[in-house]
Amino acid sequence: MEKTFAEFFAGIGLVRLGLQKAGWKAKFANDIDDKKLEMYWNNFSDTIETFLPGDIHELTPSDIPDVTLATASFPCTDLSLAGSRRGLAGKQSGAFWGFTRLLDGLNGRRPPLILIENVPAFLTSRYGRDFSSAIRRLNELGYSCDAFVLNASNFTPQSRARLFIVGMFDSPRTDDIKVALARRAPELKPRQLTDRIVDSSNLSWTIIDIPPPPQTSRSLAHVLQKLPVDSARWWPNERVEYLLGQMSERHVQVTEALIRSRKLGYATVYRRVRYGRSMAEVRADGIAGCLRTPKGGSSRQILLVAGKGKLRARFMTPREYARLQGVPDSYMINVPDNQAYFGFGDAVCVPAIEWIGTNVLDPLVTKLTGSGIRASAI
Repeated sequence: MEKTFAEFFAGIGLVRLGLQKAGWKAKFANDIDDKKLEMYWNNFSDTIETFLPGDIHELTPSDIPDVTLATASFPCTDLSLAGSRRGLAGKQSGAFWGFTRLLDGLNGRRPPLILIENVPAFLTSRYGRDFSSAIRRLNELGYSCDAFVLNASNFTPQSRARLFIVGMFDSPRTDDIKVALARRAPELKPRQLTDRIVDSSNLSWTIIDIPPPPQTSRSLAHVLQKLPVDSARWWPNERVEYLLGQMSERHVQVTEALIRSRKLGYATVYRRVRYGRSMAEVRADGIAGCLRTPKGGSSRQILLVAGKGKLRARFMTPREYARLQGVPDSYMINVPDNQAYFGFGDAVCVPAIEWIGTNVLDPLVTKLTGSGIRASAI
């Protein structure tokens, strides 16, 4: 039985990579970003047949083939704490309504399943009104929903929590939401999410059985490239000293402890604006901070290698970004560094998507097949 999907806001194709690993087949993809499309094109031989570039608001239902699943990793810009917080009324995050418009126009061809991904700040955007509005609209289109949070750190050494919404067409509602959620692993249901679901019990929720996510043993050291000490990527001493000067006393102490260690240790650094000035903040627990898209260079993640009395620093490489997203080394990166940073920083963790495909979507497909709902699309 073929499980097919259409991916909206496809980016560089990491949702596709994850679902393909779970046995799903891409039939359609769309994104507006030409730079991301270049990376997608370099890695998927059927791009010319499956990828329709352009603004989602300009797509028509006739562009969309019959599929089992539609995915939407719509822009987080207006939802995130770092953004304008205009929410779904914003120009970029408002692309969500372009996705629901297409679903509406599909009428009898609506996919049996949908999977939506965004940042956890979606839950608090406009005091929770955006999240409720999104679920309500999906309900109006015939989808009863479930939601959970999954962190990339369960699969790769990157702290990257993401909110996932699953929509199931014409699915029976869960009567006792609290009891159903009580069975779910704590890491999948942060308090904020549980409260949102329980407080909006007037909406249509179908709480499904989801197993606890795995725990990875991989650390930052497992994803690093072994660059020679004379590589141009390593910063000169003056630049390293300047970075140290941007640290608070606490972060300097963390770095000095690494330097004094008898063995090499690894840490990551992000520059953030604190109290009106750029500060360098160290993370030394073996897990990288959440990858972000670069803006002016300041949000590129910095690697520290320290120990035996020495300290070196450099920006992480695009390949290291890819590995933190669980992307295999066979994925081609033949674009400028900043273009790759944007692509990976704006994407999803591949093994997390694969896990969702296997543990969340596949059981739903089995149920749909047994019930006969939308069987023609499966």
